[in-house]
Amino acid sequence: MKSALAAFVFSLSFAASTVSAQVVNTLTPQEKTDGWRLLFDGKTTDGWRSARGGGFPAVGWVVKDGAITVTETGGEEAGNGGDIVTTRTYENFELSVDFKTSPGANSGIMYFVDLDLMPWHNGHGSPIGFEYQVLDDALHPDAKRGKNGDRTVASLYDMIPAAADKPIKPVGEWNTARIVVRGQHGEHWLNGVKVLEYDLDSPEFKQILAESKYHVFPSYGHGGKGYILLQDHGFPVWFRNIKIRELAAGTGR
Repeated sequence: MKSALAAFVFSLSFAASTVSAQVVNTLTPQEKTDGWRLLFDGKTTDGWRSARGGGFPAVGWVVKDGAITVTETGGEEAGNGGDIVTTRTYENFELSVDFKTSPGANSGIMYFVDLDLMPWHNGHGSPIGFEYQVLDDALHPDAKRGKNGDRTVASLYDMIPAAADKPIKPVGEWNTARIVVRGQHGEHWLNGVKVLEYDLDSPEFKQILAESKYHVFPSYGHGGKGYILLQDHGFPVWFRNIKIRELAAGTGR
């Protein structure tokens, strides 16, 4: 009896893991009903292009094992394949992305990206936009730079730190980033937990912006439409289950 029960439990476990593997880069019927749409099909680069213009980068990125991956290119920000962006802009939305880093990695998920603003490193850096930081906090030195941890994983880069007790999984394991923006309100989530929020029209945010490196850009911090970007910082990083749900305009949360 015990052996039969053990076999039954194992079969259920195996079936559950098989179902879990099958749903990567797909939408459930409920997600479709709720208006979610895949931004990555797990097989092709459809829907993405180089932030520098033209088609998808010929080097620096690869689609493999159901993930779209930054290959190791030496650590220079956008110095090889370069960043990739969606082929259209988004305004009010909920974005969900699974990400996995290699040891010491640095990357980011950017939104409200303005491709006309690419001022860093003589045009070789990332364009300007809000950044959900993707980082190995333990090994990458950027985690100790900035102010009060505002360059650690899940932070609004160089602006607002993620909560110190954020539920981050170890390097090499999948984490889920969630970004919600509607009107003037924004939120960053990590593995199902809200780790920061902001209101663009609040005195607190305006003060944070004034003290950040982005204060030199008059259009920064006003939200509006922009591209979604995955950053090539020269470190192996994996992305999958990239999906978005557009929201009605307004300030509701």
